[in-house]
Amino acid sequence: MKKTETKTRDYTLPDPKTIKNILKNYIQNEKALIDQLYFETSHGPTIGGFREDIWREMFEQIVPKKFVIEQSVFIIDSAGRVSNEVDLAIFDETYTPYIFRYGRLKFLPIEAVAVAVECKSSSMDQEKLKNWAESVAALKTSQESYTRMHGYVAIGKDNSKPPTQTATRPLRILCCLNEKNLQNKSLDSGEKLFDFVIRAPQENGNLRIEVDDSKDSLQCWYKALNHADKEQQCVVINEGSEIKDVKLEEYQVNCAGQSVSLLAFNLQLNQLLMLINNPLLFPHKAYAKMFDDFAKGGLK
Repeated sequence: MKKTETKTRDYTLPDPKTIKNILKNYIQNEKALIDQLYFETSHGPTIGGFREDIWREMFEQIVPKKFVIEQSVFIIDSAGRVSNEVDLAIFDETYTPYIFRYGRLKFLPIEAVAVAVECKSSSMDQEKLKNWAESVAALKTSQESYTRMHGYVAIGKDNSKPPTQTATRPLRILCCLNEKNLQNKSLDSGEKLFDFVIRAPQENGNLRIEVDDSKDSLQCWYKALNHADKEQQCVVINEGSEIKDVKLEEYQVNCAGQSVSLLAFNLQLNQLLMLINNPLLFPHKAYAKMFDDFAKGGLK
């Protein structure tokens, strides 16, 4: 009997079939996500929460496991400021505690939050969106941290070397169904309301993702996310000049003339998360002082 030879693939060559199947899967996932977002029901409040669940599942597919995604949270800083309710918060809980968590009520410290997401269906009230973005942008991180590192103790306010990070801020993302034009105006801080606007138009089954075009390089993003407090600009900082020629638009992926938006967003978002890498080391003392100061006036 003639022995059948097993054909061995040349593993030094690319595998176009598998790569194309991954691309097809991303395109199918986008369409399925949009179909779910437009699921109709007569129960209005229920469908709003259902859509938040769908957006959350999208982020869970692309965000590394070091991050946790929570729904309906409030973000707090060590000055006692509290944000409006945030539909989805993506944060690193490795080193930073919840400030308060009981059942569904959650308060997260600004130092931990990497992404704040607002989910909207058809309503796009410009003033409400501005208020939401302002409430998140107003929060400030603190450098009053003390942490043992390998071989030394890191002191947050020690500026003996140009710091790569002085004050972080979360990326602000709007997820919506509405195709109406959004006036992505500047906030009091000079930043735009949203860094990303993710729209889910029903007709073509393809997400439309708009990126803040005022940041024309990874260097701009690096400075915005790691040196967010303009009051600290007098400090000599690491400017991230090595990435001044790298643009976020270079991370686009197209297939047969169609943008594979979810894959492109996956790569863009995770690139920006790598620029933050870790949030600021947690300023336990600053939060202790804030709560103590407020308590001195009594709890009434």
